[in-house]
Amino acid sequence: MSNNRQLFLTHLAPTSDAPLLLEIESAKGVELFGKDGKKWLDLISGISVSNVGHCHPDVVAAVTAQASKYMHVMVYGELVQSPQVEYAHALTTLLPESLNSCYLVNSGSEAIEGAMKLAKRYTGRHEIIAFNNAYHGSTQGALSIIGSEYFRNSYRPLLPSIKHLDYNNISALNEISTETACVIIEVIQGEAGAVFPSRGYIQAVAAACKKNGALLVIDEIQTGFMRTGNFMAFMDENIVPDILVLAKGMGGGMPIGAFIASREIMTTLASNPVLGHITTFGGHPVCCAAALAALKVVTKLDGREIERKGELFRSSLVHPEIKSISGKGLLLGVEFENEEINKKVIAECIENGVFTDWFLFAPHKMRIAPPLIIEDHQIFMACEIILKSLKKVTSDK
Repeated sequence: MSNNRQLFLTHLAPTSDAPLLLEIESAKGVELFGKDGKKWLDLISGISVSNVGHCHPDVVAAVTAQASKYMHVMVYGELVQSPQVEYAHALTTLLPESLNSCYLVNSGSEAIEGAMKLAKRYTGRHEIIAFNNAYHGSTQGALSIIGSEYFRNSYRPLLPSIKHLDYNNISALNEISTETACVIIEVIQGEAGAVFPSRGYIQAVAAACKKNGALLVIDEIQTGFMRTGNFMAFMDENIVPDILVLAKGMGGGMPIGAFIASREIMTTLASNPVLGHITTFGGHPVCCAAALAALKVVTKLDGREIERKGELFRSSLVHPEIKSISGKGLLLGVEFENEEINKKVIAECIENGVFTDWFLFAPHKMRIAPPLIIEDHQIFMACEIILKSLKKVTSDK
């Protein structure tokens, strides 16, 4: 075992009993590089983070330039910092007119926490509705709305007044009432295995919120920034959220998140009490500079090309052991019969130079979410290795 691996196991807090322990020395585009010439084609983008690829030159240049000017100077919201202002302006011009006020934070979990506080503060209500098999983060509030009792149970007591509904069940929407502060939903459920809703379902959720005066919170942490082919997945659904939550693909590899609403809604956090929501490092100028550079790159991508690349994966990954492929664009879930087969195939893929993993609430599905800049020949190469790995695993059954 290398010295770095031993130090990793000794000094870094564990997140599981079986970390992958791949030692990464560099990353570029769609590839990860380890020691002794080992490399992997990255099919998960750091879990939908590196949408523009690893170390995109425009992002690296923006980080370098801003770091030479200033980094942290004051807690968020007090000083006019041009990277924050320029990024918020550029982002909101690409969103519906009502989504014009950004609160910049450090991560998706923080953005969810802020959105929950904002909804309760604006409506004066306490009930929050989320969905089974939804993932929104692991901080205490986000954990309260996560759609899995397995992950929630060890950390109780959690926030009160939380209801979980079955995703894609129209009749369950009757639970949305005048007691509901907000409904938090993913347009495509990421960790459930890239589950796509039935036609009209998201519109029905939006209508139920409007009818009862509840805010609609759309979590685009995993689907935003062209991941599914459109700039935001909700833009395919003919709805506008009251609060939009973003992170992951936002920063080009740097840590940043946001919750976005109208100025009218967002202003309620500024008084009674003052500093109703505050962050020290949120909207870090270096991260904002990276995010602006990434935004300029990602908005030049062709959504039809992203969808075509997704279809290329679908048409190439044909095998009797592959039960289905769910999702949209370049957020796909390849379904196997069970978790055991999937994890064996994933291990074989990693051994053969393709880096992929499974979904938190769908361990029988392989995640396909590469950088959006992946090229056709890389898709064919990845699919060849996946099928080769599957053949080896199934021949050993």
